[in-house]
Amino acid sequence: MRKESDLYKKIVYWSDEDNCFIGMCPELMYGGVHGSDALKVFKELNEAVEEVIEIYKEDGTPLPAPKEVVLMA
Repeated sequence: MRKESDLYKKIVYWSDEDNCFIGMCPELMYGGVHGSDALKVFKELNEAVEEVIEIYKEDGTPLPAPKEVVLMA
């Protein structure tokens, strides 16, 4: 069963400036999740996105529409 959070893009990338992996969900949050293990950061990011969605719902605020994200290397 698909969760509402599955509609949002989740990005984990290495930051030389911070010397760690950064996790973000552009439509809902930037940064906030970071660490030295990419998989752990991704798992924490998924949990954070679920929490942010729950906060939106508790506040009665409509969720932002998911958007297509294209990263260029």
